[in-house]
Amino acid sequence: MILPELSQEWKTGLSLAWSGYIAVLSVWIVMQKRAPVSTMSWILSLALLPFAGFVIYYFLGPQRLRKQRVKRLRSRASAHTQADLARVRDAAQNAPPALQQMARLGTAACGLPVSSAMGVALLSGGARTFDAIFDAVRAARDHIHLEYYIFEPDKIGTALRDLLVERARQGVAVRLLLDALGSKRIGRKFMAPLHAAGVQVALFHDTRIGRRLRPVTNYRTHRKIVVCDGRVGFTGGVNITDEEDKRTRPDAYHDVHLRIEGSAVRWLQTTFLEDWTYATGEDLRNIDHLMGAMLPQVEAGDIPVQIVTSGPDNMLEPIHRMHVEAIHSASERAWLTTPYFVPGEPAMMALTSAALRGVDVRLLVPRRSDSAIVSAAARSYFDELIASGVKVWEYKARMLHSKTLVVDDHCAMIGTANFDNRSFRLNFEVSAVVYGPELARPLAAQFETDLHSSGAVRAHRPQSFWRRLGDALARLFSPLL
Repeated sequence: MILPELSQEWKTGLSLAWSGYIAVLSVWIVMQKRAPVSTMSWILSLALLPFAGFVIYYFLGPQRLRKQRVKRLRSRASAHTQADLARVRDAAQNAPPALQQMARLGTAACGLPVSSAMGVALLSGGARTFDAIFDAVRAARDHIHLEYYIFEPDKIGTALRDLLVERARQGVAVRLLLDALGSKRIGRKFMAPLHAAGVQVALFHDTRIGRRLRPVTNYRTHRKIVVCDGRVGFTGGVNITDEEDKRTRPDAYHDVHLRIEGSAVRWLQTTFLEDWTYATGEDLRNIDHLMGAMLPQVEAGDIPVQIVTSGPDNMLEPIHRMHVEAIHSASERAWLTTPYFVPGEPAMMALTSAALRGVDVRLLVPRRSDSAIVSAAARSYFDELIASGVKVWEYKARMLHSKTLVVDDHCAMIGTANFDNRSFRLNFEVSAVVYGPELARPLAAQFETDLHSSGAVRAHRPQSFWRRLGDALARLFSPLL
């Protein structure tokens, strides 16, 4: 009789403990005030993992993150922007009202105004991108700033490291900011030549336990930024890895990047410096005397460019909003390329509404990405898109890693953000919005070229039951991806 009574006590105790665990976890998640679907997904998912779910949510769950804007830095950058605005004012006045509203939205959401560039160059493929970056690094005379999610100690990574060492020894100030998780393969031995040459290296969100009261493992800098002398800048999808270089690997990712020359680079610079001070704790007053070189007076150009940033420190989701606003503004075409397609309701509504009103909406995604669950989740949206008139294509040649949007002939976006919840809400991202045909036309041509290596997704394509079930199950986790 004793054993059954003890067993019942254990059952009661475990039941109470489990109920208490669910209650505490639910309150914790609800108080984050996230989207209801995301909140319920976390609660239901972690309820199935008693106690282990608490640890998972502690390390990976959403949380409020504060990263201060450096007001003095932005004020200094803004002081130079007035000349840009005067130069591009006529172009802005001739732009469609929807684009003018879009530019105001970007400024209000992330605090970075429209600027200008003397030139923008679309770089297709890692080889062209690396060549252009290496040329800019060799030409730098004052400073070189780099921020990357992935920097691998492979052939291209070693070549860039050695070039940075060479430039640092020649008196150029070099700062290198790497995401601690994305660049985890970078070790002390690889870093030693950089430190010896005087290159300043910092890690973004160190993943070692004990570095923070609550780790921020899930919040990464996904940005790819290079700034040389405050005059030439780069951003886009290409990381520093042989996986992006077809000269080294025939199966290298297919990707695009953007080179910007002119005053718009100061906002890439501002973004880098804010990330640098956040990661290092360095007081910008220590380098105030260098600001003249970091934010030089650069001649305004004729191309309106807006740098847009987003991250978990900004609940307005600026890059997400800019994508949705751009698609809403489309009158002729909206062509989207992304390696990871897991849209929220606003983005899905924008795409389908544009197609329903007669806009040529096209979506290009990889046939096989490097994440099976994300690929499956993406496929679950295809039927709804196609039924609304969206043309869906799958890139077959290699892994597609480009992140672009072309709207009509007057707006193009290239950046680091995928079209998914993680990029829009959790990662620190950056995008360049170029108003006018200077980027829209070559980017549209690149899109059409990519279609030659792609296959159209048909409405009534053969799919096994298990494939459809797997896609549907993956979609349940969309808010968490």
